Amino acid sequence: MQPDVMGNKAVIVDKLFRRFGSFIAVNNVSLSVERGEIFGFLGPNGAGKSTTIRILCGLLRPSSGEALVGGLSVNTHSEEIKQHIGYMSQKFSLYDDLTVEENMDFYAGIYSVPRDLRSERKNEILRMAGLENKRSTMTSLLTGGWKQRLALGCAILHKPPIVFLDEPTSGVDPIARRTFWDLIYQLSAEGHTVFVSTHYMEEAEYCHRLAFMYHGNLIALDTPEALKTELGLHSMEEVFITLIEREARV
Repeated sequence: MQPDVMGNKAVIVDKLFRRFGSFIAVNNVSLSVERGEIFGFLGPNGAGKSTTIRILCGLLRPSSGEALVGGLSVNTHSEEIKQHIGYMSQKFSLYDDLTVEENMDFYAGIYSVPRDLRSERKNEILRMAGLENKRSTMTSLLTGGWKQRLALGCAILHKPPIVFLDEPTSGVDPIARRTFWDLIYQLSAEGHTVFVSTHYMEEAEYCHRLAFMYHGNLIALDTPEALKTELGLHSMEEVFITLIEREARV
């Protein structure tokens, strides 16, 4: 595949395969993600979601297959990919012994945000995340929901066109999760592509499209409504259970 095949695609995955010894973590997965789309990645623990995301973020090489992220190959341009994406894991990757603003300064340097733009970008992020009154607060004193917003802000300081969120709402309360999803919608409305993995089925309803993984395999891919209609079900939780039970019988 070449970058000129991207069209309106932000991510193209073609027969992606990753093996760890005898264990197959990602098995011949193919999919694509549209620009500006909120793309959900679902599946039980060990399904291959995080491994796929790490490959797409340039953090892990595939055993075989190809993926283009913003037109860049994960096989040949992994370092360049890292500068053109935002990545947030469930552990948030924040420094508790730094203030909110100091964390942002650190990540602005990591992402090579031009010095003359850093103050403007920080103020934009602080406003977006509602952190303007907490810029001097030690990060260790923030609740999980506020840390979550700060982590997202740090991940998008450099205005990446594609943002990967790996179970970012794990461990925070439902109100904080809903507020966080408001920020995701805002990013999508601004043209960012958001690739998010989650195990909360109510969050699946918020995505434009969903991909289900099980034992490294892609077992379903469509909009939430189409998946529910196809299976004759009323909730994504029912869809999830039905898909897993169906695969377990194969």
